[in-house]
Amino acid sequence: MHIDFSKIKFNKEKVAFCRFKKFSKKFLITNDIGKYFFLQPILFKKFLEGNLDSKTRIYRELEKKGFIKNKASTENLTNRYQEKNDFLFQGPSLHIIVATLRCNQKCIYCQTSSQPIDEKKYDMTIAIAKKTVNVIFSSPSPVINIEFQGGEPLINWKIVKFIVEYAKRKNENAKKELSMSLVSNFSLMTEEKYNFLIKNNVALCTSLDGPEKIHNKNRPYPENNSYQETIKWIKKIKAQEKKDSNLPRLKALSTISRYSLEHPKEIINEYLKWKFKEIHLRPLSYLGLSNEAKEEIGYSSEEFLKFWKKALDYIIKINLKGKLFQERSSKIMLQKILTDKDPGFLDLRSPCGAGIGQLLYNYDGKVYTCDEGRMVGDDTFVIGNIKKDGYKKIISHPRVRTLCMASLLEDLPCDNCVYKPYCGVCPVQNYASHKNIFPQLTNSEWCKFHKGALDYLFEKLENKAIERIFKKWI
Repeated sequence: MHIDFSKIKFNKEKVAFCRFKKFSKKFLITNDIGKYFFLQPILFKKFLEGNLDSKTRIYRELEKKGFIKNKASTENLTNRYQEKNDFLFQGPSLHIIVATLRCNQKCIYCQTSSQPIDEKKYDMTIAIAKKTVNVIFSSPSPVINIEFQGGEPLINWKIVKFIVEYAKRKNENAKKELSMSLVSNFSLMTEEKYNFLIKNNVALCTSLDGPEKIHNKNRPYPENNSYQETIKWIKKIKAQEKKDSNLPRLKALSTISRYSLEHPKEIINEYLKWKFKEIHLRPLSYLGLSNEAKEEIGYSSEEFLKFWKKALDYIIKINLKGKLFQERSSKIMLQKILTDKDPGFLDLRSPCGAGIGQLLYNYDGKVYTCDEGRMVGDDTFVIGNIKKDGYKKIISHPRVRTLCMASLLEDLPCDNCVYKPYCGVCPVQNYASHKNIFPQLTNSEWCKFHKGALDYLFEKLENKAIERIFKKWI
């Protein structure tokens, strides 16, 4: 059925605000709290005109989800919208610390422009580390997550150890919900370091890009076999997790280079082989050294989306056979689609998490709005220096407000998109690509991937068996 919208008499008294899109033979409608519904064309027309029968199941479902306007639903909608956006009132909860910019590997897609292992001038000092922790605990957020990154943070073990112990002491008085995590390639892990981290409940995350050939191609290690060094500790940590279910679960990331695109099944099978319950298929970001190697290792959003869909199809088949295994990026989007809670993924927020959800503390004392902000190669996203600035001055920097404006979807063409409740923009990526934090977004690589991914997920949600799987994931 073709609908001539110029002839529809839209009923503003009965129909609440929504966005819509023709989706195959139906219309998909969404609202600002992220609720969605599929309507056949004839019912969609009746809905817009306020002519749906109030005694039907569809009417009651639309009313429950906030698509039908009445006093009760308006109050409910307001409360749910506030709950979904409560992150706006908490302050930064993610605090990323670059203990060192030195690294002992030569990853072909390195975003951080890591430095040679013998360049000790790229290490954080005790003085900077202590001031960093003091600023972190000045955040009003009741939740504090300290994440160690690099370079390879284990190169500057002294600082990692100091910050863990000092943060725990600070929290004896602050009484925040404190968690800590460390991102490492594991090549410098020892029994002593591992025992310390586990004793202090520091969660671990590593990179596993797939089978040995793919991993070593993406992550060369001049001194040794990168894959074998990582797997050695994955085995040990997984064995320890089996003995003690209270330990934080080991996480792993798979960064997808051009060399990965033809191997979605092999990459997923590698994760299943080592008993992971989840994989994060992460596209290249073209920041730092990754941008310099773009011609060799890069791809279009269409190429990545094709890979991602193949991977998700395979993962869904695994789940349909009874084995629970998740893909993290799709899980994040599904949490936004199927729940009233924000999943805490700072790139898919409006405004994004730069400065208001996360801060990055560099080895040299510079404070950046976010992890990506330190990767562009200049000081565009610096908002303070830990050597002289306190929390209030850092968080009040004009660049924080500017990035909020640049990532507020209500101020962008994105406000007209049916997927607006589930999406976000990254001003840093825009700056890196266009030297402009306010570019035209509708045809950007970021936009094309997220639209394609959400098209895929909503198509799968029409299948009740797959919908049940997705609900288990969240």
